[in-house]
Amino acid sequence: MPDYFSYYYLSNYYYMILVLPMVILSLIASAKVKSSFNKYSKVLSEKRLTGAQAAFEVLRYYGITNIKIERVNGSLTDHFDPRINIIRLSDNVYNSTSVAAIGVACHEAGHAAQYAQNYTPIKMRNTVLPLANLGSKLGIPLAIIGFFIGFTPLAYAGVIFFSFAVFFQLITLPVEFNASKRAIQVIGETNILSEEEKSGAKKVLSAAAMTYVAALAVSVASLLRLILTINKRRR
Repeated sequence: MPDYFSYYYLSNYYYMILVLPMVILSLIASAKVKSSFNKYSKVLSEKRLTGAQAAFEVLRYYGITNIKIERVNGSLTDHFDPRINIIRLSDNVYNSTSVAAIGVACHEAGHAAQYAQNYTPIKMRNTVLPLANLGSKLGIPLAIIGFFIGFTPLAYAGVIFFSFAVFFQLITLPVEFNASKRAIQVIGETNILSEEEKSGAKKVLSAAAMTYVAALAVSVASLLRLILTINKRRR
């Protein structure tokens, strides 16, 4: 049987040196995106386009006519639902004329453009999604159960499952960065925002992108923690 004390010690040791710093990075990234959004939510655009209108401009730029734009409750709950072709914009984005709202709305319209143009990374992400969902639910529990009952193959099966979730987060990065790139490009080419305003929108989207980077870092650190703990048990 495994030495439970050793597992507890190693698990927490690896958590402290691997996972905890990434968790702190993630919290900083989340605070940064909220701070940036709040800051530029107070800066109203000169053209006074709302978030919904700005998203529509991005769709029109790409010649997309089958996407609806609607309001959704909450703060920073904005997303594009490709199953029913709807862009949902949160309360503080949909009708807001702020630089932050326009940046976020155009980003979501950028996701709609990715689907319309069959952007390769988003197709890859959708392919991996079922395995990623399974991996996020089963990965760590299987690894821990395998370790405690001393059945290493089960522990490594958990690691493999969890790897799918990590891989999903990895492919998400180019998807998110590309959606922001599309948003800023259209904002610039159609003059939705002035150059100074566009800089503010870009800062909001860059801060949001860092939350995905930080989330990936936490997952990679957690995966490494699992592997090191299991390998240490085998010695």
